[in-house]
Amino acid sequence: MKHTIKVIAFDADDTLWSNEPFFQEVERKYTELLSEYGNAKEISVELFKTEMENLECLGYGAKAFTISMVETALRVSERKVSADKIQQIILLGKSLLQMPIELLSGVEETLKALKEQGRYRLVVATKGDLLDQERKLHRSGLTSYFDHIEIMSDKTEKEYTRLLQILQVVPEEFMMIGNSLKSDIQPVLAIGGYGVHIPFEVMWQHEVVDTFAHPRLKQMKSLVELMDWL
Repeated sequence: MKHTIKVIAFDADDTLWSNEPFFQEVERKYTELLSEYGNAKEISVELFKTEMENLECLGYGAKAFTISMVETALRVSERKVSADKIQQIILLGKSLLQMPIELLSGVEETLKALKEQGRYRLVVATKGDLLDQERKLHRSGLTSYFDHIEIMSDKTEKEYTRLLQILQVVPEEFMMIGNSLKSDIQPVLAIGGYGVHIPFEVMWQHEVVDTFAHPRLKQMKSLVELMDWL
C-alpha cells in the first residue's frame, strides 16, 4: 500500500485544527437565546433540519450556518423573534469567522517532517466557504508546507476524481487523511485511493457514519503516528 503513494492530502477542519467545538459552542448559545421558543434539543433539531434543507444551495461553513440559524429562529418563533435577537444571532455566526486557529497535536511537526523528507507531494483538500477556508489556512501558518490547496464545495467521488486529474496522479498514488469517514475516506476508497482515518473528539451529526474496515484504510489515533507508519 504505502509504496505506491505519491500524494498525501489532508482535510483541514478537525484534522489540522479544531473546528467543530466552536460551532457546538455557538449552537449552545443560540439555543439559550431562543429558549422561550423551545428547549435546547428541540431548537437543535430544527436547526439541523434547516441546515440539511439549505445544504444544496448554501453549502457548508459559517455563513451557511448563520443563515440557517436566522431562518430557524424565524420559524420556531413564528416570526415573533425580535430584531435584537436576530442581530445577536448574526454576531454569533460572525464569531465563527474569527475563531482562533488551534492546531491539533503533532500537526506542524508531522508536516515539517514530511516536507523535509521530500517523498510526497502534500495537499490540503477541504470543503466549505472559499473565503473562510482561505482565511483559516492563512492564519494557521501551515500554507508553506503544501504543494496544492483545494477548497471543494463538497467532498464527493466526482470532486476527488477531479482533484486527482488536477494533480495528475492515479487513485493508487493518492492518500487522504481526515476525521470524517463520510467525507474524507469513503469517496476516496470508492475511486481506488487510500485513506487514513483519525477521529476527532466531536463530530457534526451530518458526518456521522458507522465505522468499517477496508484493506486500503488505516486507522490512527493521532497524526503523530503517521511518520512511523510511513
